[in-house]
Amino acid sequence: MTSTVPVSLPRTAEGSALQAVLLDMDGTLVDSEGIWWDTEVEVFKNLGHTLDEGWRDIVVGGPMARSAGYLIEATGADVTLDEIVLLFNETFENRIAQGVPLMPGAARLLAELRAHRVPTALVSASHRRIIDQVLLSLGAENFALTVAGDEVARTKPHPDPYLVAARGLGAEPGRCAVVEDTATGVAAAEAAGCPVVAVPSVAPIAPAEGRHIVASLEDVDLAFLRSLPAPGR
Repeated sequence: MTSTVPVSLPRTAEGSALQAVLLDMDGTLVDSEGIWWDTEVEVFKNLGHTLDEGWRDIVVGGPMARSAGYLIEATGADVTLDEIVLLFNETFENRIAQGVPLMPGAARLLAELRAHRVPTALVSASHRRIIDQVLLSLGAENFALTVAGDEVARTKPHPDPYLVAARGLGAEPGRCAVVEDTATGVAAAEAAGCPVVAVPSVAPIAPAEGRHIVASLEDVDLAFLRSLPAPGR
């Protein structure tokens, strides 16, 4: 799947203002944030370095280049950014070769959106090779569009990935509900002008005006997403 081909899909039924749903992947739909951290620990251990558990909240949910760059600087490891990114991707792929567990409520939410023909996009800071692997567990048929972190000029926390997804679905950002699990992803969605539902995974997300925070995807359904007001309303 690519992030560059616009699609033409029916709008949601019943005259809803909701035009599309844009979903983050790691920590939101799949229980992979811990796998990413274990991957980073393993890679740096093989390079002779031990990661501080306190760094976990700093790197979680961020673009790979930023996370990798931070860990290289923090450890002083003698490795280039390109080399560490390659090691991260290869090690992570090996860890999820047999599949990755879905977050509670994820399968039910995706099935509901598909049943109601709601245009849905997967928007992740992970690279294309990782997204395509995870889609084997999530079901590629559940998404009209996927946007990878290595397919946009600027990934999260910049708004670009969500703007690309909205445009690809032919929707207005203000009428695209976004579901995210990290402060980085929430910042990207809000900068794009989308109403946001935050489902914190590893690190807490601070309350803010217009930000909807829930404990689990079990608390999110189509009716709830349709009820979200556009930012500024």
